Amino acid sequence: MSTEKVELNVSEMNCAACSSAVEHALLRGTGVKEASVAFATGRAIVKGNALNADELAEIATNAGYPATTVDEGIDPAAMASELEQQQLKNARDWKRRAIIGLTIWVPAETLHWTAHPLGLQGPWLSWVMLIASTVAMLCVGTGFITSAISAAKRKQTNMDTLISIGASAAYGFSLFIFVAQQLGYEANHEVYFTEAAALLAIISLGHWLEASSTAKAGSSIRELLNMQPDVVELQLDDGTTKQIPSGEVEEGARIIVKPGSRIPVDGIVIEGASEVDEAIVTGEALPIPKEVGSPVIAGSMNTTGKLVLQTTVDGKHTTISRIASLVTEAQSSKAGMQRLADKVSGVFVPIVLLIALATVMTWSFLGEIEIGIVSAVTVLVISCPCALGLATPMAVMVATGESSLRGILVKNAAALELAGIAKSCVFDKTGTLTEGKPFVTAIRPSEGFTETDVLATAASIESSSEHPIAHAILKEVSDRNISFTEATEFNATPGIGVEGVVDQQKISVLRDKDATCRVELNGNLVGTITVNDKVRDEAKSTITELQNANIEVHMLSGDRIQNAKAVASELGIHERNVHAEASPEDKSRIIASIPKPNIMVGDGINDAAALASADVGIAIASGTNVAIDSASIVIPSNKIQSTIVTIDIARKTLKAIKQNLFFAFMYNTAAIPLAALGLLGPHGPLIAAIAMGCSDITVIGNAVRLKHKLRKLRRTQ
Repeated sequence: MSTEKVELNVSEMNCAACSSAVEHALLRGTGVKEASVAFATGRAIVKGNALNADELAEIATNAGYPATTVDEGIDPAAMASELEQQQLKNARDWKRRAIIGLTIWVPAETLHWTAHPLGLQGPWLSWVMLIASTVAMLCVGTGFITSAISAAKRKQTNMDTLISIGASAAYGFSLFIFVAQQLGYEANHEVYFTEAAALLAIISLGHWLEASSTAKAGSSIRELLNMQPDVVELQLDDGTTKQIPSGEVEEGARIIVKPGSRIPVDGIVIEGASEVDEAIVTGEALPIPKEVGSPVIAGSMNTTGKLVLQTTVDGKHTTISRIASLVTEAQSSKAGMQRLADKVSGVFVPIVLLIALATVMTWSFLGEIEIGIVSAVTVLVISCPCALGLATPMAVMVATGESSLRGILVKNAAALELAGIAKSCVFDKTGTLTEGKPFVTAIRPSEGFTETDVLATAASIESSSEHPIAHAILKEVSDRNISFTEATEFNATPGIGVEGVVDQQKISVLRDKDATCRVELNGNLVGTITVNDKVRDEAKSTITELQNANIEVHMLSGDRIQNAKAVASELGIHERNVHAEASPEDKSRIIASIPKPNIMVGDGINDAAALASADVGIAIASGTNVAIDSASIVIPSNKIQSTIVTIDIARKTLKAIKQNLFFAFMYNTAAIPLAALGLLGPHGPLIAAIAMGCSDITVIGNAVRLKHKLRKLRRTQ
């Protein structure tokens, strides 16, 4: 049974532990093989057999996280609006909580510290602190407590569990002391009403900053989506026009695109001529001339003339939609580091609860219950794994978004991580290192045959092939005005050749050890054809840059060893790294023997197995759908120098991820002992809340720094 994919929008996730809880719930669904849930994007990608999207959405909802299915195909305008509204709502909710919390806490805290010096002592002061703290618990704390209770009902914990217990413990202990004092008991303990309010206010402020930064980090995907116009000028059968949303355009519709407007939907020019800037997809700096019959791509800019197009897809399956879908899936996927971080976050909260309990018991045994409670609250607050959950997805979100704006489509986070530590890069020769436009250089007919016989026989079967060698033979036939009869019963065997039937005679064009191919008629040799290809202009500089980046470069080809070595010599690839005369099966075996992690760059059907076998498969634009489907990164620009750009982005992203994880892990590792031992003093909870916010801001700031760095590089490339 074929593998299916379902995408869900998941809401009300507050931390990495929440995303792990949704993953575990979804994995219990019927037919589910794999589930990846991203806290930062609120997206879930589920893969398996015979999946029921509504059932999966219900499973996530029943787990406490309301979910809705995402329909196949993307309406860019609707998705851009949805993403923006979702991110704005999240930021708006936390902003409201932060403002309420700060409005309550700051005056109360100021009064707490200035009352004594100003001579404002009195019983009323304790009542003010109680009322302020109670309002904070009701107006701000209920969100955290509700989330924690919901997780507890499912026998789970999350970040809100720590915040809720911490704030409730500080408030509850203070309330106990306050009531005891009002009843006349000697209770000379400090009260921590303002600390409870501070925790809620500062953590809400941190989440507001986090939500705002997440929206900024994800702005690249919205930029991409906004490149497809919201409305289309549709030409009706009677010649009149009307405007409709681009997402409602049907395949085969006639649309008008005026100068200075973006192409709304992929199509073919049926009227007019113009120059179109396709940099968003191809990376080509100069506008490309378009005339009747020329294909145009959604998102590209029409510069000079009016065009009438006939759409080749509907408005939800445009190039922009497909790119956005790939980027969204990549942002929802998880690298190995992130899965490790999620596992740590999943067990971290229960461990912290045990540490907090042990802290209270130990200090109580020593006769210092107040220190024990304060220290335990500090442990709970300072241990929140927010930064740990954000460390990887924030960086991945930035990197995949920025890559898409360069015309580099990263399908999953794991590919980005592996590309950042790659030791070797393997290039297919024909169509990748070369232009893929080979030309005939020699024809050697067998006795009794002429060059025309050889070409006509080969063309009869190659006319049904998409291979670059076939194109070269057909061009030579066209240049010589040679006529031929197209073969029937066409069959292609990757790495071996093609065969078919003409006038009940079997024709074969097969690999040859001395030439590019040999032409046979009923098993008898008609002649051989030698084809050569021109090396891409940017190939040598790309190879040199990769080698300077300490990446070992290999070349893989099904071509003869002499041709392969000649190309390798021209490009500066060492002879020992040339793997020629390789079948598709050989290519997979060779990839397995090359230093790991390795990258394979290819474009053809015979590269599909190698692309899938490599740690990172990169398909360039001239590639077939099979090659593109087998790859984990796609470069539509058809420029192999984008390989070095991809690796550079991956390395910078990996560096940022490692920095973020270091900040998060070291923060918790160092802070918990200090909190448990009471070394942060009576105001430990307040210090912990501020420190936790700083930890989040450090991780978020590092991701924003990465975004600015990559954006600056994009402008200079």
